[in-house]
Amino acid sequence: MFKVLTKKVKSAGRALLTSRAGMAMCMALCSMGAFAQNAAGNYEAGTNALTTVATEIAKYVPIVVKLCYAIAGVVAIVGAISVYIAMNNDEQDVKKKIMMVVGACIFLIAAAQCLPLFFGL
Repeated sequence: MFKVLTKKVKSAGRALLTSRAGMAMCMALCSMGAFAQNAAGNYEAGTNALTTVATEIAKYVPIVVKLCYAIAGVVAIVGAISVYIAMNNDEQDVKKKIMMVVGACIFLIAAAQCLPLFFGL
């Protein structure tokens, strides 16, 4: 029953979109939203709200920068311990572990440096 119904809806939709009148009707319905938005006119409340949100988020940027530095420090300490243990156990992928830890620390420090620039501070 459901398959038959979906086939009928699909065929009706195809028939509607292939006809010129159906296409004109779809275009008219889609353009109604643009006319309604243009009729609203004043967007000052939305602009003010976005400005307020941007300034509030900008207040948290120094805290997030310090948090990124702290996380980089923790990653460095845990990574150094992990590399030390791997070296004592004569594991083969010590160089890979070192590169992963150094890469993670460099990424966190670079992210902390770029975050204020992203928000224009």
